[in-house]
Amino acid sequence: MEGPTAAMEPVEPQSLKKLNFKSLKRALDLFSPSRGQHPPPDAESKRIRMNFKINAEYGLIKDLVGDQARDNGGVGAQNQGDQISNSLELALPGDQNSRDSQKDRNQSAIVAGPTVPPKGYDTGVPSRNIAGAIVSVPGSSERPYSTSALMERIPSRWPRPAWHAPWKNYRVISGHLGWVRSIAFDPSNSWFCTGSADRTIKIWDVASGKLKLTLTGHIEQIRGLAVSKHHTYLFSAGDDKQVKCWDLEQNKVVRSYHGHLSGVYCLALHPTIDILLTGGRDSVCRVWDIRTKAMVCALSGHDNTVCSVFARPTDPQVVTGSHDTTIKFWDLVAGKTMTTLTHHKKSVRAMALHPKEQTFASASADNIKKFNLPKGEFLHNMLSQQKTIINSMAVNDDGVLATGGDNGSLWFWDWKSGHNFQQAQTIVQPGSLDSEACIYALSYDISGSRLVTCEADKTIKMWKEDLTTTPETHPINFKPPKEFRRY
Repeated sequence: MEGPTAAMEPVEPQSLKKLNFKSLKRALDLFSPSRGQHPPPDAESKRIRMNFKINAEYGLIKDLVGDQARDNGGVGAQNQGDQISNSLELALPGDQNSRDSQKDRNQSAIVAGPTVPPKGYDTGVPSRNIAGAIVSVPGSSERPYSTSALMERIPSRWPRPAWHAPWKNYRVISGHLGWVRSIAFDPSNSWFCTGSADRTIKIWDVASGKLKLTLTGHIEQIRGLAVSKHHTYLFSAGDDKQVKCWDLEQNKVVRSYHGHLSGVYCLALHPTIDILLTGGRDSVCRVWDIRTKAMVCALSGHDNTVCSVFARPTDPQVVTGSHDTTIKFWDLVAGKTMTTLTHHKKSVRAMALHPKEQTFASASADNIKKFNLPKGEFLHNMLSQQKTIINSMAVNDDGVLATGGDNGSLWFWDWKSGHNFQQAQTIVQPGSLDSEACIYALSYDISGSRLVTCEADKTIKMWKEDLTTTPETHPINFKPPKEFRRY
């Protein structure tokens, strides 16, 4: 006699990936029964659905009618059905027409005989006993059943995107001898400045694109620039740990802000108070008094490089993004964290504050997400993925969000709906490597009609809307998302 081990058949080992997919499918089937595509509402599906509801509600009564008809030898079965349908009339909600139609359906169902519901199916509908028959509580038929084949398609409430004209490159400016890493516009919209890895700051005329001035003083590449709205000051920050204030009337450095322990990656000015915000590789966002050069406070709490920052006039006045994948809202008075957003999975290298709405967007290699202010509620993801490291982003008054990637991709989005309506690709200049198709910084001008990108091929490119296009030549190809990701 063979032992039990000899009778057992060898079990085929299953891979961890296969078991993971099985577990995921089981969880989806258990917790998301209505995730499938619903059929469009037509007459046949409506009839099936109505028959199922009638069967679930009045199946026991129909059985009772059939049993009584057999007991009476078929005599008076029709009268019995009339009495039951009349008694059911009192329990049906709605107007007279709906009750008449319900009565006709009940009558046809009683004459046709009962339809047995699926075996083991529990409707979960409360019921009560009336004159020996089980009758469901009125209004319970409104409960949505979990069978996806019987549910009507729910129309999407996702907002339709507004039509935007596509953008085109109309000017390429050369002059820097290294990667162009930062950009800032003058509040008068007459000039803009760029910082480069060649350790210089160059000022360009917006209308003609000609070079007006070159400022030297940094000893490493310049990663952050900001122009003051209230003073004739230009602020710069770079990998040399230095933050400088340039007086544009004298074209020289008038103040330096010392305190960062490593390279300074981002820089922003407060819109109403004379303070400067800088973030860098020392994982700290530092707040400086512009006039006295004193550090007001150090906002510490991030675990990695602070690579993006913007300021608002109201709380949260300071918002920072970091390589530790988090976004922090800061209480500027207390110098402490108000809120930490942990929605991203990778470094938050760029953020953009909408000029009119109380919302902002943040970009990471996993996705672009939109948040509400001041609480930081997650709104939605953008409806497609750029699938690259996004170094910079900007949004104008018309709701056009532009994002620049490490692979030279320049994508344009509708702010309200998150629809990606254009995917442009920058072209490297002759003599540059294909790998130098990288956008490090971008910014709209004050009017929002021009876009300037700073790139790794040492050039500055200017973009504007193509005014020859119309909604007929470039229609919106928009499909609302099938499911909402709430994180």
